[in-house]
Amino acid sequence: MLTSPNGNIKLVLENTYRKGQASNASSDLKIYFRSGGKFTEIMSGCELGLLTADEQFRNMELTNAGKITSIKTSYEMITGKRRSITNVANEEVFTFTQPNKKELKVIFRAYNDGVAFRYQVPAKNGTTVNVKDEYTTYHIPARTARWVQGYDSGYERFYPYSTDGKGDKKQEWAFPALFKANDVPVWYLISEANNSEVNCAARLNNSKDANVYKVTYPEPRKRFPQQGALGQTPWTSQWHTISMGSMADVVGSTLVTDVSEPSKIKDTNWIIPGSVSWIYWAYNHGSKDYKKVVEYVDLAKAMNWPYVLIDWEWDAMTNGGNLEDAVKYAHSKGIKPLMWYNSGTTDWSDATPVDRMRTREKRVKEFEWLNKIGVYGVKVDFFDGDQQDMIDLYLGILKDAADHHLMVDFHGATIPRGWARTYPNLMTVEAVYGAEWYNNNDVLTKKAAVHNTTLPFTRNVIGSMDYTPVTFSNSQHPHITSYGHELALSVVFESALQNFADRPEAYLALPEEPRNFLKTVPAAWDDTKLLSGYPGDHVVIARRKGNTWYIGGLNGQENARAMEVDLSLIKPGKAKVSIIQDGDTDTTFKTEDKTFDKGQKVNVNCLPRGGFVMVVE
Repeated sequence: MLTSPNGNIKLVLENTYRKGQASNASSDLKIYFRSGGKFTEIMSGCELGLLTADEQFRNMELTNAGKITSIKTSYEMITGKRRSITNVANEEVFTFTQPNKKELKVIFRAYNDGVAFRYQVPAKNGTTVNVKDEYTTYHIPARTARWVQGYDSGYERFYPYSTDGKGDKKQEWAFPALFKANDVPVWYLISEANNSEVNCAARLNNSKDANVYKVTYPEPRKRFPQQGALGQTPWTSQWHTISMGSMADVVGSTLVTDVSEPSKIKDTNWIIPGSVSWIYWAYNHGSKDYKKVVEYVDLAKAMNWPYVLIDWEWDAMTNGGNLEDAVKYAHSKGIKPLMWYNSGTTDWSDATPVDRMRTREKRVKEFEWLNKIGVYGVKVDFFDGDQQDMIDLYLGILKDAADHHLMVDFHGATIPRGWARTYPNLMTVEAVYGAEWYNNNDVLTKKAAVHNTTLPFTRNVIGSMDYTPVTFSNSQHPHITSYGHELALSVVFESALQNFADRPEAYLALPEEPRNFLKTVPAAWDDTKLLSGYPGDHVVIARRKGNTWYIGGLNGQENARAMEVDLSLIKPGKAKVSIIQDGDTDTTFKTEDKTFDKGQKVNVNCLPRGGFVMVVE
């Protein structure tokens, strides 16, 4: 038995293997949470095991339970929910042995906000292990409420509410997966973290039983026929993570970075979060028009945003200047340029420039050129799946970019897996059905409000999310969320490079108060607290920078409502509050400044699909 430092989470591992008896599993993992003064079983029957080319680590005997050790460290983050993080857990290593005496170790950690475990194949004369799959399964009680995204290699789908676990024919699901325990106010979010160069990235499959989610490795491809992972022993898997507790505990959890490797970058002074003007959304094209790029540089200058992102097609830039001219113009205005690249790994995207990132030789040459002309970061797009070669490429890009003091934004990519702790130059990752989809069809028009109020409890929990938010005008397809809702996305969605997607004229035409808010809203935070919310219904999140709290609230429903904000959760005494909320129509704002006494609550009226922001000092 292993318990969390605060005693609220209990993990029990029972050995079910019996010599001489056929068995499909060798362990029964049970997880309990203390709720209402007593432990409630959250999950049971969860299986462990690993499949390699040589072994089925499944019918194993538990031969040793190691001594429980205490983990007490602290670390700093540049991105994410808070800057200073205390990493406290209890760890125990269990050794399972095959009948042929081969061993598999399972390392468990119990944190105050969840559970993590990973596998290790011990060293044996420097041999190579070929890991094909896992037997890891999560048994979810029937009728459990769940919000899980159907698997897509770009992680750009919705998180529909379900209690039966049914989806498409494949029944494949992406991390993170959110569940609400039956009968008790306990939530848990399943994901994974710290995938290394010798790991692939997994997904979930419940095709055999809708309530049994098996961890599954990606299928092989022609260009990379290896399925699973290949590495020298001792080989260690990624961490499997289960953030757990109240909804506020899950939203505030740092479990994904807690289990990840410490920073490999000594000097991080050059890594500076900030807001970005972004050209693609308005035109469904990139940056081949020099004069349009100039407009977005001027927008960044007018809005006090430090960065401009020069997107795809910059290699074909004309109409008064080329790429280097655009970079020079940005410098003349005090704006730092970032640049887009195609990863070159897919056979379905020929968006240029292509294949300057695929090999280390090519990208180092490119990064040296970017240093020379004065570019501060790269956005790398269109990655081809979750196989081991892609994980190796992500980490290679991050390492080489760090060597050249370049920040990184991954698009068309896998979800965050704790790498922002190891390589703090990873500023944000797309892996979300974001505002870009207004360019493609009308689905987001109808679903944005519910979707936006689900993401803070699912995708954004595990790391920075490049949704490309805050659009007031329409792209190819309209949005029907209110202007107050759109403004609130700048706080509700965390991204250390916040790529604001709308046209210059849309931002510059805003009334003074919301325009000034967007000029000053931070892109990195010292603390984060969920004040209230329920997936798909509403969310109120508070984020602190210095001594100032910024609050964003979203209404995910079709009806107007009053939303209550309890300031005592973030400010013990008197508070000065500036509020920007929905006006009489969904394209107008109402603003007011008030002083609230200790313990007072703020009531804000939201339109259907509406929202608000507050600044609390």
